[in-house]
Amino acid sequence: MTKLALKNQVDDLLDSFRNQYRGRSKTPLPELRAAYDRLLMKVLSLLQDADRALARDIVSSREAIWGILSDPKKFSENNLMAGA
Repeated sequence: MTKLALKNQVDDLLDSFRNQYRGRSKTPLPELRAAYDRLLMKVLSLLQDADRALARDIVSSREAIWGILSDPKKFSENNLMAGA
């Protein structure tokens, strides 16, 4: 159940970015960043004991991932516009 809930939350966040870049939403970038940070904290809390190496990799990639999500061109170049 947890994996499905996380997948849905990731999909919802990506949909928020898609809507932003398609002009369908006026959600400010700081709000999207807050949602991204909350989701990463949730993932990290689940991984911290089960897979420390993966948790460490996610922490070290956090800003790089944000860089892709927050840049419409990079978002599109990484085929993230597909979907909803």
